[in-house]
Amino acid sequence: MNMHEMATKGSAAAKAMLSLPRSTKDAALSTIADRLRGGAAGIFAANEADLEAAREAGLLDPVLSRLGYGEKKLAESLEMLRSLARLSDPTGLVLEARRLDTGLTLRRVSCPIGLIALIFESRPDALVQMAGLAAKSGNAIIVKGGREAERTNRALASIVAAAGVEAGLPPGWLGQAETRAEVADLLSLDRLVDLVIPRGSNEFVRHIMETSRVPVLGHADGVCHVYVHGDADLAMAARLAVDSKAQYPAACNAAEVLLVEASIAGRALPVIAAALEKAGVALELCPRSAAILGSGPGLSMKPGDDWSVEYLDYRMAVLVVDSIDAAIEHINDYGSGHTDAIVCESASTARRFMDGVDSASVFHNASTRFADGYRFGLGAEVGISTGKLHARGPMGMAGLVTYKWKLEGTGQVVADYASGARAFEHAELAREEGQRDD
Repeated sequence: MNMHEMATKGSAAAKAMLSLPRSTKDAALSTIADRLRGGAAGIFAANEADLEAAREAGLLDPVLSRLGYGEKKLAESLEMLRSLARLSDPTGLVLEARRLDTGLTLRRVSCPIGLIALIFESRPDALVQMAGLAAKSGNAIIVKGGREAERTNRALASIVAAAGVEAGLPPGWLGQAETRAEVADLLSLDRLVDLVIPRGSNEFVRHIMETSRVPVLGHADGVCHVYVHGDADLAMAARLAVDSKAQYPAACNAAEVLLVEASIAGRALPVIAAALEKAGVALELCPRSAAILGSGPGLSMKPGDDWSVEYLDYRMAVLVVDSIDAAIEHINDYGSGHTDAIVCESASTARRFMDGVDSASVFHNASTRFADGYRFGLGAEVGISTGKLHARGPMGMAGLVTYKWKLEGTGQVVADYASGARAFEHAELAREEGQRDD
């Protein structure tokens, strides 16, 4: 099956899924979870073959970490699917309702986007996440994973697609592309594919954005910051800095830059640096932080003035700033609009930071690693968007639905309103908002 045929079948499946009841979608999630558990041995064998090939090819540890799909990742996938099943259906909700005139009612109702293409690198668990979210939100999907995980992705996609059909989803609801040529074809099918979501490196995402004729939603960089304000609790600051950087440094929401206010840098930096060193994090220092910390193992001067580096490893840049205004300005100039955090005691200071930083997620006294669809209670995420249209931040099911306008009348015509024979009432029907359009 070529890509045009797959997309045609997927587009037809998406239209069939528009009217699926919640019971069918939830049954699909349950069946997918059961079949993944039953097929675990084959999935793990495929993943081990991918890992062995990746090791032989000399891929770096962060890539290997993302590539792995063992018992822990499977358990997380199964819990994600169960969590999605417990959530309410995101489609068919009345987002607003208005009586235009007697017997003429307008409603804005949530509905699926259609056929979505997920193109991702390294992480096979992204395939299961996105497939689950697509099933729950009533969207069809075409997935394309990285070549380094081709065996794992093939095993997962085969099980997930068949399980969905078994539970009542239409054939073609999940398709899989495997080659770069197929991706190029997919990105040109703007009459069949409604949205492309890329997940991967900066270079990878930018390539998709620049070559696609289909709308693209995602983020290219994850340059996240932790700012330690002058009134911060230093023990808390050290703990949050370590978690933000070292809990999973290959993640896009891992902090890459530590900002410390000059008024407490002399006291704060030794404490935070010691905690980061214990966690295995090497620090690239600005001149002011180097004057405080000196030299030693894991410490080096930051080369050049590029503060937009995404390390995705046990490495972090350190900059001393003079004030909260300087911190906000630095983040807005050099950050990627992903996730940034402040550590401080003052609620008014926190509000000032959270209002002033122009990022999709802004936190007070919390690790940047909380920027995640599952941790946000969204069930799972299809990715994180740093754009400002349609969806922003961790994208759960709400990022996979759009809306349509439904107008119910009793024979009204525009000519009566244009002539003045009738007048619009435009009365808001707030009581209908949030109800299901059944």
